[in-house]
Amino acid sequence: MNLEPSSADATRVSRAWYRAPIEEFLHAERDSIVGKLAGNSDFSTVLDQRDAWLMQISVLQEQLVGLKGLIFMEFSIPRMGRRIDAVLLIHSIVFVVEFKVGETLYQRAAVEQVWDYALDLKNFHQGSHYAPIVPVLVATGASESPSVKLQVDPDLVYQPVSVSCATFRSALDLAVGTIQAQPLDEAGWEGTPYLPTPTIIEAAKALYGRHSVEAIARHDAGAQNLAVTSRRIEELVDTARANRRKIICLVTGVPGAGKTLVGLNVATQRRDREQPTHAVYLSGNGPLVRVLHEALARDELARQKGRGETVRKGKIRESVKAFIQNVHHFRDDQLKDARAPAEHVTIFDEAQRAWDLHKTADFMLRKKKRAGFQQSEAEFLISSMDRHADWAVIICLIGGGQEIHTGEAGIDAWIEAIRSKFPHWHMHISSKLTDSEYGAKALETVKEWEHTHFDDCLHLAVSMRSFRAENVSYFVKMLLDRDRSEAREAFCKLTGRYPLAITRDLSKAKQWIRGHARGSERYGIVASSKAQRLKPDAIDIRVAIDPVHWFLDGKEDTRSSYYLEDAATEFDVQGLEVDWACVAWDGDLRFSGAGWGCHSFRGRGWCRINKPETQRNLCNAYRVLLTRARQGMVIYVPPGDSNDPTRLPEFYDATYEYLTGLGILTA
Repeated sequence: MNLEPSSADATRVSRAWYRAPIEEFLHAERDSIVGKLAGNSDFSTVLDQRDAWLMQISVLQEQLVGLKGLIFMEFSIPRMGRRIDAVLLIHSIVFVVEFKVGETLYQRAAVEQVWDYALDLKNFHQGSHYAPIVPVLVATGASESPSVKLQVDPDLVYQPVSVSCATFRSALDLAVGTIQAQPLDEAGWEGTPYLPTPTIIEAAKALYGRHSVEAIARHDAGAQNLAVTSRRIEELVDTARANRRKIICLVTGVPGAGKTLVGLNVATQRRDREQPTHAVYLSGNGPLVRVLHEALARDELARQKGRGETVRKGKIRESVKAFIQNVHHFRDDQLKDARAPAEHVTIFDEAQRAWDLHKTADFMLRKKKRAGFQQSEAEFLISSMDRHADWAVIICLIGGGQEIHTGEAGIDAWIEAIRSKFPHWHMHISSKLTDSEYGAKALETVKEWEHTHFDDCLHLAVSMRSFRAENVSYFVKMLLDRDRSEAREAFCKLTGRYPLAITRDLSKAKQWIRGHARGSERYGIVASSKAQRLKPDAIDIRVAIDPVHWFLDGKEDTRSSYYLEDAATEFDVQGLEVDWACVAWDGDLRFSGAGWGCHSFRGRGWCRINKPETQRNLCNAYRVLLTRARQGMVIYVPPGDSNDPTRLPEFYDATYEYLTGLGILTA
């Protein structure tokens, strides 16, 4: 049962399984309310769930006597794949209520859960943008509760209030009596658009849980949004199948625009068709694949256990791996077996990072004992899909300025392979692939081909990573291009929406980032893989992190990003994101009037990097680091040490002055 809107134009949305005026709710039979909840649910109602609902209804009917407003129960938060126990609209205040039935303590995880719900409504539900929101945690087994204090943040989201059943009403009365709220359209509140920007982990879990991309993605990006691009790709896949045609789609997008989300949507949605095409999402980004595998396995395990099913995590892992794979494992399978792969649709994320001929040949010789291999990785992957006698679709997801490895061929390798070896393939190409940042020089050789089609729908123009300020990626681009005037103008547009600070004191940077994060919002330290002289600050990038623990584990785990002890590099975080980032800027990339000075630390000191490809990769590493944060970031530039020739102040001062000159304020 799809309870989400198909477009932003929906005027009436059923987000809750039960809704009613409070007066009507107070006079309703409890079993009748439970019946409506169960009738609208999309799973079989087990006895424990029924008992929990009865307890919640009993508490609410007892505590809401005399109040007027609306009540919603089991209110959908699709971005998180969760439902709020109850939402109350009273005196234009939005109360977000989470019950922990039988609990005697107010656990931190439960407090963060209800806080997350409140923040989600504030950030993504249009009707809640300007309303005061009070998250309330009710532990039904608690005999006492902390004294109720109302503490509000600038966006009108209050810090969570923890109450027992007996003190629930007093908390509501305190809020109603003290909070001054602008009039709220209670009747139309529920049906206002929900415009989420999920993290890639949240999106993958929602898609795997059978949500559509329309349900979890925002709808305010004009014609160039995720839904448009996803539908266009689906059309091309259906065309290829119907006409026994082979098609390659070249999809572009700005950093954080949702290219990976588009790919995952194609892979997950097609497994549900009556005639599945065995679509597979492939990525050479090892950390991303590992994190997604584990996140989906954990989420699906919890979902199935919640339904009372007996499941094995190992079996779930295998089902996840069927549609998300490491591209190098896929390649190795095709080397061993000359038959066509099971998949008719393959999605290659960051396709421009496929290896060139030299790196592929070298790998084949050293690792596979295959001498004389004469195909680039792109050409070999196309040849594997070309083994299908009837039809096949390759979807190349392309990012600009994302090359951080040596031996990456760029998108030209795919175009050249089609031109020279597979001219019978139809190319559907983003109309923005001609932009300089994608480096597609080979386009000139195929522009006039009969099988070449340029398509505006295959470009994702709006960054979704930062829902607070969409032009973060543009600001970073101008910063790295050393275009001061454009960078200053872009920064001004961030002010008030995307907190950005700079400091030369790491302890202040950590304090800043912890102070801004709320609920379970994830934060962490990131640094360049060449940042060798951050060790005096206890940031040692030579110690490899485990991305699964860093991105998925909680605040109590020392291996998680929350501990602010282990720094992730550009190789760990590319394709992933955190809510708040501390970017540690070392002397490997130094500002100067003549350009960025690129350096690598070897032995006793820094050596200048002169090779253009390596210089590009280092700048792109900082591009990745500076675009990881969804909500805000702090940049740490060390002060240096005049007594340490490897950390002289002049290695850092010019960079700090340049960044502050763009308008970035000190933390």
